[in-house]
Formats: sequence, structure tokens, C-alpha cells
Amino acid sequence: MDTRPSQSPAPALPLRARRSLLPVAASRGTARIAAALFAASALLVSGCGARSMGSDGTVRAALAALPMSTPSALSPYYTQKLSWRECGAPGFECATMKVPLDYDKPASGDIKLAVARKNATGKGKPLGSLLINPGGPGGSAITYLQQYAAIGYPPEVRARYDMVAVDPRGVARSEPVECLDGRQMDTFTQTDITPDDHKETDALVGADRKFAEACGEHSAKLLRHVSTVEAARDMDVLRELLGEKRLNYVGASYGTLLGATYAGLFPHRTGRLVLDGAMDPSLDARQINLDQTAGFETAFQAFSADCVKQPDCPLNGKDATPAQVGDRLQKFFRALDAHPIPAGDADGRRLTESLATIGVVAAMYDQSAWEQLREALHSAMEENDGAGLLALSDSYYERDSRGHYSNLMMANAAVNCLDLPPAFESPEQVEQALPQFEKASPVFGPSLAWSALNCTYWPVRATGEPHRIEAKGSAPIVVVGTTRDPATPYRWAQSLSRQLSSAHLLTYQGDGHTAYGRGSTCIDSAINTYLLHGTPPAPGKRCT
Repeated sequence: MDTRPSQSPAPALPLRARRSLLPVAASRGTARIAAALFAASALLVSGCGARSMGSDGTVRAALAALPMSTPSALSPYYTQKLSWRECGAPGFECATMKVPLDYDKPASGDIKLAVARKNATGKGKPLGSLLINPGGPGGSAITYLQQYAAIGYPPEVRARYDMVAVDPRGVARSEPVECLDGRQMDTFTQTDITPDDHKETDALVGADRKFAEACGEHSAKLLRHVSTVEAARDMDVLRELLGEKRLNYVGASYGTLLGATYAGLFPHRTGRLVLDGAMDPSLDARQINLDQTAGFETAFQAFSADCVKQPDCPLNGKDATPAQVGDRLQKFFRALDAHPIPAGDADGRRLTESLATIGVVAAMYDQSAWEQLREALHSAMEENDGAGLLALSDSYYERDSRGHYSNLMMANAAVNCLDLPPAFESPEQVEQALPQFEKASPVFGPSLAWSALNCTYWPVRATGEPHRIEAKGSAPIVVVGTTRDPATPYRWAQSLSRQLSSAHLLTYQGDGHTAYGRGSTCIDSAINTYLLHGTPPAPGKRCT
């Protein structure tokens, strides 16, 4: 979630959302520093493929490529014609494509996916289509295209490529997963995520159960078919319908998992792929949550060091250490737990500990949000006004002023809970893991540990599992990692680049989530050169 003039309001999800992993994505701007994950259905983890050891000591199999020829049963999908029409701002076209609900049983029904594009705008030899995805899971790629990518990507890229987006199955305009209504989501997001006793633990479990049951009630058929593997297969259908022999793609955050999965399934159809803010598919859900917890602690320490230098910082004086800053913030959270404060909300919501925590987390995605967070904390801690932190929390959850939520968090949970087995099987397991999470982050550890409980009660069993992605035979792939990325820690990019047989790791030494379009001329130049000429960065290239 981030960017500058070329930085848009589009989201960048942390891994799973509040009730899973924090979302993961490429956010552009602080207005919607929202949430961004995983793989399944016909997961095709080959028992005879290359194997490696996972962080939990188990052996990871490699994702197996699909046959090069398209099965005859899928021919109607690969031969359909897209009917483009004008939509949104001038220059944008939209269409609808059909894909099978179940790739193993194409005759069982279809899903309609929304597609949008903006044709190349300049001179020079056209390079075809460039598919983009901002992350999530659950982020709308079409919104990202229309509000950022098609107007904010470097002009030389937009001049040569048709910019294309498809909302993945279950997301936004593509038969969205539905669960709770606005008022129910308000209640859900205010649930205490740091329970102090059995009664509060039962309330948290009850909220997670209600959320899961509502998803099962309103989207029962779809919940079994929103995996990352299926979304990647949808991308291959779109590639064919666009008339492209190979897929060119830029994915951020969760979009890197989607792009890497595509490369693993279709290495022979992989073109120029940029995976920015990379995820590691070999990790299990608990390790992902723990790694993210440490990542947000790293981001918070950087924020703390900057905050105490500013005259309006409410978190102790100029000589305060990050640990002291964290202690004061924790005391503030505990005070909110006991006594929520006014937030000037039209619907009567007050700033609770849970909403304040998410507001702080939201600002960790991009250092350009630090000033906004500092002002919000000053208002809440010094003036008893929670409006600023509530606004940050609402931007993360994609809640508008009318009390309406996008389906971001619903799709986020649906994909995550299908792609990987749950991080915890019971509240007792969370309690046992709390010391480990608190060590990773005294500030965020408890809330992120308890937030990982939601998939425990999901109505559909996970069909995916941790695995490696090698994509043997693919064209060069650029994997981008930021050294102090809170949502997708740098070591994930290192791991993915070691797994992919043709990967080139590009490193950004800095803060924030994702690197492309964040102001580094070095990063932008390296990626632009690759997209325009096919030349990947030199081995070991690092930028600031």
C-alpha cells in the first residue's frame, strides 16, 4: 500500500486481513492504505518434483507445470471473443470473460470475470498487453488500473503496452464473495483482538465464527473455487483472449504469489514478469503471520525513530528509544481497551483498541503516511479525538462514509483460508504461541497472533499447502524485495528468487511496502528496462 505523484489511492494488502494474515499489496497513497495471498484447488503439487525443507521442518514439493496443450474441455473458454465497450474514464474499455467455476469439472458451470484495459498511448513498436495486479488477495485490479497504473506507470511503459486488469474470481466486479453487511462489519472490526479473559476470548471466537458462517451462507458455491491456482489459470485464459503468446505481468504483494503461480503452471507461456514485494509460497500460515509481525515491528521502529524527532510526536521526548515509544503506544492501546474515545463518527462508533491498532498498522505500509499517523496519534492521545485513527482504520478496511465496505476483507479471507491450512486450530494454540509473537513485536504481537485465528472456523477446508515454485523453462523473472518491507519481509523475496529457476533479485534498500514507483530512479529504471527491452537487472543489483 503506497506511492507519490505517480502514486495512487489503490491498495496494497498486508498478508491476510485482520482475521487471517494482514493483507498484502502495492498501495499507492495514504487515502486507502488498505489490505494484500495464496494456492489450491487443482494445486498440482508434484510428488516427484524437486523438494526442499520448509521452515517447519517438513519437505516442500514443487508446483508442477500443466501440460502445454489446452484440454479440449476448456476450448470454449480459450476461443470466446471479448466484446469491448467504453467504461469509466476516457480511453478505458471493459469486457466480461467466462471461466469455469471448477477447472477439473468445466461442465459444472461458469464464472464471469470483469476485465478492463487502456490501450498503448504512444509511438514505438507495440509490446502487447501488460497485465497488472495490486495484491490482496481481494484488491480490485480494475480499480488499481483506472486510478493508478494506467495513468501513473512510467509514460514509456504506458506508451508501448496496453495496460490490462482483471478482477480475480470472488473480487469486486468478478462475482464477489459476500459475507457480512455494513453494520455487521462494523461490529466485527470493533471486536477486541487482544482478549484478556475467557469471556473476551469467547467473544472473539464468536465473531470469527459468525463471519465464516455468513460467508458460507452467502457464497457457499464460490468459496471452494477462489484459490490462487484457479485465479492463475483464469489469467491464462485472458492471455489467449488478448492474443498474446506469452503473459507480461506486474504483480505487487499478493500479486507476486499470483504471478509466480502462473509461472509455475505455465512456464512456457511466461513473458516479462515483475514480482514486487514478493511472497514466499513455501511458508505455512503461522510462519507467514509471525514473519509479518516482525516486519511490522521493524517498520514501527523506523517510524518511532522518525516520530521522536518531530515536535508534534506524542510518543515521548526526543531522546526516547523505539522500545519506550512502543511502551507508550501499548499503554494507549490498553487505555482504549478499557475506555474507547469519541471519533466524531456519524454512526456513533468510538475509537476502540482494535480500530486504533489497525489504524497504526495501516500507516506502516508507507513512510509517506507517517505524518498522518503522527497527527492522528497526537489528536487521540493529547486531545481525546479518535477521528484520525478511525479514518486510517476505515481506509484499511475500505469502509466509506456511508458505512459500506468493499468486499476486500471477505475475498481476502476466502482466498487465504482456501490456500493454506489455518495458522492455529484453537484459542489454546494462540495462547501457547503468544510469547513467540510478543518477542517478534511487543506492540503488534498479541493482536496479530489472535487475528490469525479466523481460518480455524472457515466452512471450507483448505485445498492448498505450502510448496515451492520453480517454473523451470520460463523466461527471466524479476523478483523485487524491499529491505524494510513490513508486509512482505525481504527474506521472502530472497527465498522466492532462489526457488524460481530464472529469477533475478532486485533489492531496494529502504522502508515501505513494494518498490516500483516509490521514487527510486534506480528501481524504476531497472524495471522499465526489463519491461521495455527484456533485459533483467544484473545479479545482486541493489538500489536506494
